[in-house]
Amino acid sequence: MVVDDSAVIRGLLTRSLEADHSIKVIASVGNGEVALKTLGRHDIEVIILDIEMPVMDGLTALPKLLAAQPGVKVVMASALTRKNAEVSLRALQAGAADYVTKPSSTSELTSADNFQRELTEKVKALAAATRSAPKAKPAVKPVAGTGTGKAVARQSGSLYGGRDIVLRKAPIISPRVIAIGSSTGGPQALLEVLVDMTATVKLPILITQHMPATFTTLLAEHIGRASGVPTREAVDGDQVEAGHIYLAPGNYHMVVEASGASSRIRLNQNPQENFCRPAVDPMLRSMAAVYGAGLLTVILTGMGSDGQKGASVVVEAGGSVIAQDEATSVVWGMPGAVATSGLCSAVLPLKEIGPSVRKMVMRSAA
Repeated sequence: MVVDDSAVIRGLLTRSLEADHSIKVIASVGNGEVALKTLGRHDIEVIILDIEMPVMDGLTALPKLLAAQPGVKVVMASALTRKNAEVSLRALQAGAADYVTKPSSTSELTSADNFQRELTEKVKALAAATRSAPKAKPAVKPVAGTGTGKAVARQSGSLYGGRDIVLRKAPIISPRVIAIGSSTGGPQALLEVLVDMTATVKLPILITQHMPATFTTLLAEHIGRASGVPTREAVDGDQVEAGHIYLAPGNYHMVVEASGASSRIRLNQNPQENFCRPAVDPMLRSMAAVYGAGLLTVILTGMGSDGQKGASVVVEAGGSVIAQDEATSVVWGMPGAVATSGLCSAVLPLKEIGPSVRKMVMRSAA
């Protein structure tokens, strides 16, 4: 269902979505109140929800829609302004699954191939997640040594599509730095993990979250307020300091380079990787080269496979990788890619990731 007060925008969104023959727009309405009435009459998996509308705006409608149909995925749509970015982040915290930034004019929207690709991919990924909707599944932990430095975690039934999750034994070397990659569902997941982790973990933390500029500025502010840890959108040349959190700014890859006995952050606008900038892979490649076995990587919820190739480099350098599990991920794309590639030392529910990191850091420091 498309919800926008502009009939022109609704038509353009509908045509963009239905250009992909696997997507069917079954309702197009002009405000949140009508969307609520329409929701009960149709089998809807994903809602594209505008923010600014008369009668009932998107932020007001969001919790009502989620209550009316638990499990429906809502994608917030707004123009890229600081005000709308702030509202979108509030919506994500209130249960929206993702967001898209609409081009600033109908002419731009008509010709925005990247926007159409982003919109259709998000809708398809969220719809697939809605259909699979895994029930609660146990954390995946090593249960049997293989003699190769790995362990195989087997669970009965169709857990993770019936696939074995092959886990590596966690390195005993103390982590010196933490890298986190996330995308769809990431802002909510980041806040939960960081608030749970940073009270005792004082390592530097570098984060790449797939987000445009303005959004990353506000997300850094949100993380800083929630965690109580100095957090900033990274600036080229920043020295990486313990007890600080650095977030890759929108439209820039964030990498690390050695600088004497310390390390510094560098930003670049090299080509997109995995259709993203910032992307997780370049961050992980650079950090693996600088920190080696001292790098602990966490891959949270997100569509696609960004982070998989970088995580492979991390493991080759002796570092370790933890992934969020399928049941607690909004989309099990990025974490699923690393979990099913034999790169992880653990695959955990979101609520267990912070405590697990704390234990790894404190055990190594003991």
